[in-house]
Amino acid sequence: MFDVVTLSSVTTANIGPTGQAIDTTRHRALGTVSRASILELTRAAEGGLTIAEISARTGLHPSTARSHLDRLVNAGLLVKARASGGQPGRPAWRYRTVPEEAPAPAPYRALTAALLDHLSRQSRGDARAEAARAGHDWGRHLAAATPPGEKPVDTAIAVLRGLGFDPDLKQTVDGHTEIHLHTCPFLELVSQNPDAICGLHVGVVRGALEQAGAPASDAVLEPFGAPTACVVRLSLPTDATQPV
Repeated sequence: MFDVVTLSSVTTANIGPTGQAIDTTRHRALGTVSRASILELTRAAEGGLTIAEISARTGLHPSTARSHLDRLVNAGLLVKARASGGQPGRPAWRYRTVPEEAPAPAPYRALTAALLDHLSRQSRGDARAEAARAGHDWGRHLAAATPPGEKPVDTAIAVLRGLGFDPDLKQTVDGHTEIHLHTCPFLELVSQNPDAICGLHVGVVRGALEQAGAPASDAVLEPFGAPTACVVRLSLPTDATQPV
């Protein structure tokens, strides 16, 4: 007489490696103590840091700090943009860590990347202005396909929300209107050409506002204008921000 052996499958918890390939570019970017320290310093600064601030905090020469920062940007660990804090003149680059956020759909990113590449070759050094003009036309097109809001700025907010910017309308204490952009679905493209991609975005806002009936606006995009957002500062008459 023989015993009967029953075979059954046993499921065990998956506690081993996930099998994902190591991102060698990021791995190498963090291969020095200096770059790892710079990344931690930048993560701890809500509004990001400039090269001068990094140099002062680490003791590194500004040229050395810039080299490390560029390596971190190229690895996708940091992003840079110009942030003047509303002051006149050409501001310094400000670096901050890349937030965990959903990117724009691949077709939009591919289209935008192609546009920026074209503008960088055709604009003769003023890619931001050319990108703003292209964004203006794009903003008008998107606004035309968006249900109108009670006021023109509502349409602009709807366009930005549809693109994935997580916009938030705010009124300042001195009566000005701002749009805070808490996410940037095109963030991976910012490091390729910050001036152009920011110009494209502010152009979208201007075009959307005009399509919705507001007069020409001198909207200004301030990258990192708030600790957790880029800020679009609007100069609009009262009737453009009040219900029509």
